[in-house]
Amino acid sequence: MERLQVPFTTEEPDVNEEDVKAGDNPLAIVQELARRKANAVYARHPNGVVIGCDQAVCLENRMLGKPGNAENAIAQLRELRGQEHRLLTAVAIAHRGGLVEFVDTTRLVMRDLSDGEIDRYVRTEEPFDCAGSYKIERLGITLFERIDGRDQTAITGLPLMQLCTELRQIGVPVP
Repeated sequence: MERLQVPFTTEEPDVNEEDVKAGDNPLAIVQELARRKANAVYARHPNGVVIGCDQAVCLENRMLGKPGNAENAIAQLRELRGQEHRLLTAVAIAHRGGLVEFVDTTRLVMRDLSDGEIDRYVRTEEPFDCAGSYKIERLGITLFERIDGRDQTAITGLPLMQLCTELRQIGVPVP
């Protein structure tokens, strides 16, 4: 949001992510979580414009969570190596006029990494709090051979190009 030069504050939505099942459909899960987050904060700020978002790394149709430790991160990266996976980023914008929602899908192809490359990366970056076990905005970019998507900013959590379009449509001036 700083990049857009739009004044903003951040606030925890206090949404329990564990109770969203949505039939174990990754797309439905990220959409529901983005919606809940936006609505929860909007309930506290009914005159504002609130952006909620959620993101998931999906291999085939299975979500990969945050690994939590080195062993799990190594296992995730071994599973992803040489494979294409999707990064789903759902956004919900709550405002006086209702709720605007969209999803950005990015396809990523990880290089066929050696065990040594994976171990070095995990030791160096410690991506334990990142779904998929990589920080693509940092050293994690070295793990990939291809990234296909409409908006590169979606990879780091918020697809700014479509967000700008949606904000302008609801009356928020974005240069």
